[in-house]
Amino acid sequence: MTSPTKAEDSGSAAVLDPELTATTDVAKGEKQPEGRSPGQLMWQRFKRDRTGVVSACVVIFFFVVALLAPVISKLYGKDPYTLYAQEPDYPFLLDDFAMPNGSFGGMSGEFWFGVEPKLGRDVFTMLLYGMRTSLYMAVAVTLLSVITGVIIGLIGGYFGGRVDYWLGRVTDFFLGFPQQLFFIAFMPIVTAMFVDPQDETPTYLRAVAIILVMWFLGWMGLSRLVRSSVLSLRDREFVEAAKVSGAPPGRIVRKEILPNIVTPILVQATYILPSTILTIAFLSFIGVGFVEPTPDWGRMFKVGTEVYEQDPMFLLFPGAALVIFVLAFNLLGDSVRDAFDPKTGR
Repeated sequence: MTSPTKAEDSGSAAVLDPELTATTDVAKGEKQPEGRSPGQLMWQRFKRDRTGVVSACVVIFFFVVALLAPVISKLYGKDPYTLYAQEPDYPFLLDDFAMPNGSFGGMSGEFWFGVEPKLGRDVFTMLLYGMRTSLYMAVAVTLLSVITGVIIGLIGGYFGGRVDYWLGRVTDFFLGFPQQLFFIAFMPIVTAMFVDPQDETPTYLRAVAIILVMWFLGWMGLSRLVRSSVLSLRDREFVEAAKVSGAPPGRIVRKEILPNIVTPILVQATYILPSTILTIAFLSFIGVGFVEPTPDWGRMFKVGTEVYEQDPMFLLFPGAALVIFVLAFNLLGDSVRDAFDPKTGR
């Protein structure tokens, strides 16, 4: 005869046995909870952040519009280069002072955002193509800066010693350049290296020169950030275990260290891109970036500051677009940071 104590013990063991519990649950057809990866957890936190979701939608909208600018322009029936005030179909776009006829800068069913003062070009398509120019150049500069900064920061932080010393001095050297003054002084030199000063510089060459100059001076901050993160990780237990197992340095950096510094890299990239857009606009505004007839936000600002008293609407549209995009991208960066690191508690 089995004692009650032993029966109770065996029953308790059966209930507490995880294998038996799992078997019972599967037999009942109950859904088992699944473990989620860090990426899935980040995505769940990000979806709960309404500010981040709205900001992401705004940023995606801007990039889609910039990508589809030629399609939108074709459907709209206008382009950013034609001087519509000189076309026989639109004889009264500008008044005697070369200002747009009508209210709100000449806004109408034909010209949704009005026309440009003095030349009579369509503002809507100028804004679309200016957005396209700024966004995709900023993406190119950001990618090059991030790749360069990550590589130099990883090498210096992991190997240390003389390698870190000399890479640190090179970084200090580039940080010593006054960026704005360097842009103004060096842009004409870069273009003059390939084009005779008496000839017009092609637009593609100006774009390449801007990308090279901004890349040249844009990677140092991220490199310092990556280096400090690697220094805090290279002596951790999992890195030492990989060294003991005989893994080569390249594999350790790629498999053990790099995945642990993705968060600061991604967050920093979300701050670099809007800053790059502002710098591109600044270069065109002061006349060392894009010039006529290339559509660009900075050039629109330059024209707008000259005519804002007579036609404030021409300055309103590019200004509003730039502010909305930069604000949305900065808020998106904050939301991405909070999603990766919930301890920030914003």
